[in-house]
Amino acid sequence: MNGGRVVMIVGAGPGVSGSVARRFAREGYDVALVGIDDDALAVLSDELRSLGAAAEWSVVDITDVDAASGAITALGERFGRVDVLHFNPSAFREKDPLSLSVPELLEDVALGVGALLTSVQAARPLMSTGGRVTVTGSMAADQPWNKAASLGVQKAGVRNLVHSLDTTLEPDGIRAVSVTVRGTLAKEGPFTPDRVADALWSAAHQDESDWQTEVPYSG
Repeated sequence: MNGGRVVMIVGAGPGVSGSVARRFAREGYDVALVGIDDDALAVLSDELRSLGAAAEWSVVDITDVDAASGAITALGERFGRVDVLHFNPSAFREKDPLSLSVPELLEDVALGVGALLTSVQAARPLMSTGGRVTVTGSMAADQPWNKAASLGVQKAGVRNLVHSLDTTLEPDGIRAVSVTVRGTLAKEGPFTPDRVADALWSAAHQDESDWQTEVPYSG
């Protein structure tokens, strides 16, 4: 690897995570990708390399704590550092509170919240002063759709966890932030994946003297 800045994207694939990867690559970052679809990661890596970035990927179930921790550590060590850790995944399950079972809720929270803990704990030894943790948030945290009840729980939980992470990491010069997307992703308009990626880039590079752990994006 060339020793440049590195963004690691957990939950990588098409959509917002792919746009985040390309946004950082255009800014000179190399990119480490963690996801579950080998073909999608291979295609995205080729795109990133065409932008001049070094790109590597690992396929792993990020709800498997031991496997995910090992994969994140190994991938990070290949680059030698992690400057920005971006966490993107959540589970969409169309069930209301009367049909959603406790095991299903816990399964979804393990992905949308618990996997952030796994990711940060594994990446932390490779992060140093100036490092950043970014998370794709959602208005579902405040305005949940009852027919996908677990999603709102995940987004409220992950936003809350970001606040705790930031307080814990701040003494070491590492900051955490979630971007609350207050709109529905679309192919055109203010809520395209590329526009959301721009908001995440800006949140990661906000002035530390006035740091916000949650940044709303309303288009």
